[in-house]
Amino acid sequence: MNWRSLRRRWLTEPLYRLARDAMPRMSATEREAIEAGDVWWDAQLFSGKPDWNAMLDLPRARLSPQEQEFLDGPVAQLCHMLHEWDIVWRDGDLPPEVWAFMKEQGFFGMIIPQEYGGLGFSAYAHSEAVRQISVRSVTAAVTVMVPNSLGPGELLMQFGTQEQRDYWLPRLARGQEIPCFGLTSAEAGSDAASMTDTGVVCKQVVDGVETLGIRLNWRKRYITLAPVATVLGLAFKLYDPDALIGSQAEPGISVALVPTNLPGVSIGRRHLPAMQAFQNGPTEGKDVFVPIDALIGGVSQAGRGWQMLMSALAAGRGISLPSLSAAACTFTAHTAGAYARVRTQFGIPVGRFEGVQEKLGRLAANAYLVEAARRYTCAGLDLGCKPAVISAIMKLHATERMRQSVNDAMDVHAGKAVIDGPDNYLGNLYRALPVAITVEGANILTRSLIVFGQGAIRSHPYLMEEVFALGNPDQAAGQDAFDALIWKHLAHGAKNALRAVGHAWTAGLFASAPGRAGPASGYYRRLGRYASAFALVSEAALLSLGGSLKRKEMLSARLGDILAELFLVSAVLKRWHDEGRHESDLPLLRLCAQQGFCTIEKRLSDVLHNLPARGLALALRAMLLPPGMSAGAPDDALMAACANILLEPSDTRDRLVGAVWEGHDSPAVEQLERAYELMIEAQPILDRVRHAGLKDWRLAYEKGAISQAQADAIEAAEAAVARVIEVNDFAPGEFARGRKGQTP
Repeated sequence: MNWRSLRRRWLTEPLYRLARDAMPRMSATEREAIEAGDVWWDAQLFSGKPDWNAMLDLPRARLSPQEQEFLDGPVAQLCHMLHEWDIVWRDGDLPPEVWAFMKEQGFFGMIIPQEYGGLGFSAYAHSEAVRQISVRSVTAAVTVMVPNSLGPGELLMQFGTQEQRDYWLPRLARGQEIPCFGLTSAEAGSDAASMTDTGVVCKQVVDGVETLGIRLNWRKRYITLAPVATVLGLAFKLYDPDALIGSQAEPGISVALVPTNLPGVSIGRRHLPAMQAFQNGPTEGKDVFVPIDALIGGVSQAGRGWQMLMSALAAGRGISLPSLSAAACTFTAHTAGAYARVRTQFGIPVGRFEGVQEKLGRLAANAYLVEAARRYTCAGLDLGCKPAVISAIMKLHATERMRQSVNDAMDVHAGKAVIDGPDNYLGNLYRALPVAITVEGANILTRSLIVFGQGAIRSHPYLMEEVFALGNPDQAAGQDAFDALIWKHLAHGAKNALRAVGHAWTAGLFASAPGRAGPASGYYRRLGRYASAFALVSEAALLSLGGSLKRKEMLSARLGDILAELFLVSAVLKRWHDEGRHESDLPLLRLCAQQGFCTIEKRLSDVLHNLPARGLALALRAMLLPPGMSAGAPDDALMAACANILLEPSDTRDRLVGAVWEGHDSPAVEQLERAYELMIEAQPILDRVRHAGLKDWRLAYEKGAISQAQADAIEAAEAAVARVIEVNDFAPGEFARGRKGQTP
């Protein structure tokens, strides 16, 4: 007892005062954002010693028979109904029969439980549906995403009253109501605290009865489905000047359901987001009165809107755009590989040129990695986790790798992808990229402020509780809590520092790896080395910068990149294990891992180069980045091996890209796939002609070197390739979409 008393007086209390002075005051909005969602594998990474067996023991994401039946039935039928060129350039909307089909088949109620008339799907089934639809139509995919993501079905299920669930969820599940969610204000995008949309608690006579409710005024923009929505989930600042629902005059950000047919609601105009045809537009309301039970969750949830939104996003942000991104990465790898195989220059397939192979190898790696991360995240979500930090990583890095993959595929296709038309299967995806980068938390914001800024506090074993102890207005209670935590924290940090230095100077040789890792064991050890280094550098940055770290956005972004790469490479190892540890898939694992390790070391070096505490930075560099033990960049042979996976038929190619092809039925993609198959069949014959010293197969046929059937096979392949290489053209009048002053 004497030791504890002395420790508290001479050590804990000075540390407490020092930390309290260094830590900036946390706003209510920041606290709600940090508390939203759960921790998951990110906490293992922040510990510096991930439990690999726990990762491998996690059941892989799987579909139930009912979910598989839905994908094979309604999803496949919907894909056959979608013709994106007509949707975007002719109609500017999904056809009426598509809207009707999606409502009838429950596409807007995939996440709503069956007891309310929804499909009650798992996160993985939801993700699979979005992934398959997005390959055929970005417009349809986004239309399906919104009701199944932020709102308002997710909010109702998590926070709604029973009466609200009973009324709204069946109507949403049937498509009787089309929802949208209004969050972004014209004056305040990511800064929710500056939101100018208001709701004032008041009483108003409705149908002769004095009714307690809220008078709303708002002006929102960029709201997907707003032009066709029948019910608006609205985020606003709630005021209660007459204390009608409680003692707080300004409860804060709240969320309500607003029917769009109410007097004062203005809705119906459209934005045109990057030439995409999904419904998106502004919505405004002036003196719109709703009863108090319009608040999602009722009066008890007044002022808790930001926490509700962050909790809902913690799940939705990990599904919607990552699913679209995974589909895009796989689709671009598939089509670029097939096109590079059938397109020849100088008498050989362009995929044999090393410059093209560099692009193809990266396409293959991105397809493998993003799909691995999608499956791993869905597996966590289906356990009931709402991993806010992992969802932010997924949104950011899946969309960034999608951007990279689409650009690489455009480069490989060259003029084929530049000339637009119904046969260009990449053009609309290329135009849609900025939308994915911008929405659900712009990538700049997510990278600079959220991934590490939220992750460092939320996922660290002790930091969040310490921050709350420092912010406790009861200093005595705060000191008690701080004393109970800080010494555990320091012991944890000391052990991790020793582990990080030991692993760095032995190149991770003695780091842990699961017994079932097989030839991938070295990658587990290397990843363990970097996890411990990341944990130590994070501690050092927090210790030396304190609360000012959140203003060092470039440092925070680099630390977030390290955390993201640790997660993504973990997901790659998990996928390789779950799929049966095929040796033929090892080039993909190696390329993903080596690229990730190079990025981690580069970001570690950049953090230490820019850390203001120079002495500490130099010491950490000597401890964690010893000379001669750095990660090597992937060599050209590995890049070529991954490129060849896309060029030649194999089981590995089928595992990598085959699933996206199934049921696609786009005429242009069908032509490409047919040309690829015919060229593969004809290649041995062409090789025989070339080895015979003959430049033209026709001459070989005339000389009897090949048979009629072989000549027919080559001719059919060349005709199919010619159709693939062909691009669309139009009569001049076809470009006119409307007279001046008319909406196109």
